[in-house]
Formats: sequence, structure tokens, C-alpha cells
Amino acid sequence: MDKKDCFYLGKITKPFGYKGELVFWFDVDEPLNYKDLQSVLIELKTGLVPFIIESLQFKNNTDAIVRLEDLLPDAALTLVGKDLYLPLKLLPKLSGNKFYFHEVIGFDVVDVKHGNIGKIDAILDYPAQEIMQIVNEDKKEILIPVIDQIILNVDRKNSKMEIDAPEGLIELYL
Repeated sequence: MDKKDCFYLGKITKPFGYKGELVFWFDVDEPLNYKDLQSVLIELKTGLVPFIIESLQFKNNTDAIVRLEDLLPDAALTLVGKDLYLPLKLLPKLSGNKFYFHEVIGFDVVDVKHGNIGKIDAILDYPAQEIMQIVNEDKKEILIPVIDQIILNVDRKNSKMEIDAPEGLIELYL
């Protein structure tokens, strides 16, 4: 499976016990949505490799103790630090103004004051704030923070996002 068709689920952080179990750290909004996970893709040097989950038990809200099928304890140690992925089709559906970054790429962005200001080219994931990178018809870049106060409506059917950008922000780029 190609990495572009997957989403980042988390990381294998450390071994647990001596029987080959591992601790998975889930970097998702609702880790408990994955309590019945039956398999996972682990990024190795050769690419994403599927592993069957024999058992998975959450020990807190973000960490789970996992035993992978047919994995010897020594082999389990080699997986520590590796990234976990799942196919995009396994993402829980979102509604309303909540969205996954990959699903809004290409959406038209319509500001209440300026009208259509361009298409979302990327979502930049900075430590302090996610930023929408919008490119207009003149190939000019407009950067808008991804925050609830700015995003008024996400229209998946028409691939459009309505925003109310702070006064003067769009003018900086135009």
C-alpha cells in the first residue's frame, strides 16, 4: 500500500514486558475509536508492511499495549520507534466544520468580504498553528490560520469552504 493512500496513526514507543508486546502511542483525536483495530501498517525501510493485531488493550487515553501476531520478542524490539499507518478509508467520517487536512485540498475558499480567494493547496502543520495555504488565480499565496472562529462552513458536496478572515489579513497577500 502506498503511503499517500494512508494516514498517520501514531508510533511504537517502547517494548512492554518480555513476551514481545509493544506500546502503541495513538496520535489521533479519539484513540478509543481504534480499540477494535485488527491490523496496522508499520513503516519499515521497505515501505508500509501490514501486521495482524493479536491483542490490543488501552492503558490510558493515548497508549495501548499491543501484541502482533507471529512476532517473536526479539523481532518486536526492532519495531520500536516505527510509525503506524492505516488506509484513508478507515478514517472515521467527520461532519459539519470538522475536516481532515487531506480532504479539503483543492476546495475553493470563499471569504465573506472578498468572495472566492483561491483554492486550498496545502495545510501546513506548524507546532503553534495549522495554516491553510491558498493559491489564487494569479498564483499568489494566501495563508489563513485553521481556527474555528475563521471557518464558517465546510461544504463537502460543492468542495467549498466559507471563511471570515480577520480584518486586513487577506489584503496583506493581495
